[in-house]
Amino acid sequence: MGAVTYPDKNVAEFVNNNMIPVQLLFNKQPESTDYNLKWTPTIITLDTEGKEHHRTVGFFPPEELIPSLLLGIAKVHFDCDELNEALQNLDKIISEFPKSDSTPEAIYIRGVCKYKGTHEANGLKEAYEILQSKYPDSEWTKRAYPYRLL
Repeated sequence: MGAVTYPDKNVAEFVNNNMIPVQLLFNKQPESTDYNLKWTPTIITLDTEGKEHHRTVGFFPPEELIPSLLLGIAKVHFDCDELNEALQNLDKIISEFPKSDSTPEAIYIRGVCKYKGTHEANGLKEAYEILQSKYPDSEWTKRAYPYRLL
């Protein structure tokens, strides 16, 4: 990724504006053990306490890395019950990267965010309907399958 993805202007700008990047050798101790690093490249999205929320493993081209990193940021907010912030990042993935492999998961989590924020099932059912129509073969469509009954 150092030859293709990291030097990409959009990736560099995104990382510099949204994250605090730390690069470690795969065998650096104790971090490689603490974070169960088994493959490079591995990008781990952590919260301010160092808790992992998302992991990107293997090569990603620039157009896939940014939505994956956005998904990691959204998951941090989601897991910390900062639902509005999570929704902002998820909506950005959905609108700006509709063909990304991260988008179906973003749609799924967006539905769960809406449910957690309102305790109404509409968001879950809407997520399933969007997934079914736009990403019928996605694992996230399969996970949302029960929501069709709501």
